[in-house]
Amino acid sequence: MAMHIVIAGAGDMGYHLAEQLSHENKDITVIDLDSDVLDNISSHLDVMAIMGDSSSIEILSNANIARADLLLAVTTSEKTNLVTAVLAKQLGARKVIARVRNHDYLLAENKVFFHNLGIDAIISPSLLCSEEIKRMMKNSTFSDVIEFEEGKLNVVGITLDRFSPLVNKMLSDASTSPIFHDIRIIAIVRDQLTIIPKGNTYIRNGDHVFFISNKEAVESIKKLIHHKEVLVKQLMIIGGDDLAFSTALKLEESYRVTLIHKDKERCKWLAQRLKHTLVIHGDYKNVSLLMEEGLETMDGFLALTDSSETNIITSLSAKNHGVYKTIAHVDTREYIHISHSIGVDSLINKKLVAANYVSRYLRKGNVELVSGIHGVDAEFVQYSITKNNRITKKKLKDLKFPDSAIVAGVIRGEEVFIPDGQFQLNLNDKAIVLALPSAKAVLEKIFN
Repeated sequence: MAMHIVIAGAGDMGYHLAEQLSHENKDITVIDLDSDVLDNISSHLDVMAIMGDSSSIEILSNANIARADLLLAVTTSEKTNLVTAVLAKQLGARKVIARVRNHDYLLAENKVFFHNLGIDAIISPSLLCSEEIKRMMKNSTFSDVIEFEEGKLNVVGITLDRFSPLVNKMLSDASTSPIFHDIRIIAIVRDQLTIIPKGNTYIRNGDHVFFISNKEAVESIKKLIHHKEVLVKQLMIIGGDDLAFSTALKLEESYRVTLIHKDKERCKWLAQRLKHTLVIHGDYKNVSLLMEEGLETMDGFLALTDSSETNIITSLSAKNHGVYKTIAHVDTREYIHISHSIGVDSLINKKLVAANYVSRYLRKGNVELVSGIHGVDAEFVQYSITKNNRITKKKLKDLKFPDSAIVAGVIRGEEVFIPDGQFQLNLNDKAIVLALPSAKAVLEKIFN
């Protein structure tokens, strides 16, 4: 029987979640007060739409909440989300997640209050996104950084240019270097297509390549691609809404941050709350203003306004003025897919970050973590090996893995492995698998 999921809120985030989940053969009901957004979602996606207030018991009952495996309360009203989540749990939903804006709610010591109310998780897309930006800035060489088990294993992405010693080599020849003992190329994005490479795959100029490595070997990747790292000290942020605020808050302790926003009152509000950030009121679309405020002396530029186009254009402009690392927030899926070819170092999408977080609640079996990558069709799934069966009795090459998936790394207690075909999994191992959507069903069978 298909998993029954109820989504309260058919706005941007609700739509994005429904779209992601509808690909996975889930039974989805969406609730919203606005008939236009409901018409939009039901004409594009295979979902049931209910018009009404999700914090009403009658509306939740109409959505069959008693048999829901998961309720996602992601309306624009924090209060509606919390009331919806509490009621849904009382009415029989197995798991409930609520979207919130208030930073106090997300403090570790306050999460217990929500747990006591029956809410399984509260999420703030802005906060999740600012954590990801912080990780990207810390590893500024790379466009993408995903950590597993607090960094025991890392996946990093970078676009290779024609000067890279890997370009125009076959993978099996390139990986004869001893450096490859602790690192592996696990995915290549070329012309918006995601390739899980084999030994006979050629690496081309402009390929966006993903490596996996243990903590120590991240430096080896930089050597391998002949990349000279720049120490990032000064950052400019444009934008002033929740994402820009939570990002400045996270980064101001470690970097010198200048934030530029166009709304005078909001600038006053930001200046009161950001202790070490220089807040400037001005039009961030005006490049000469950015220059006056020191754009050319910046090491990093974060475009976090509410306009994807503004963010991309100002980031490209910053790149032209010699800024080492640029990150642009974009709302549109299409932009994310072309990110690696347009010249902005990293694109980030709040809804995608939140959807990655939510999807770990949806997997069957022993899944500990799910992480998607911006602009890549594949996702990482971390499985726990909880029983001795076929999977622990055979070598990886004999497990009939689909071509569209790869065991990228294994964590065994304190040890980490980048496995080859001869590797054998043990009980209690954590296996990190990179999989294209077509591999999901087969993987669930193998790992359960």
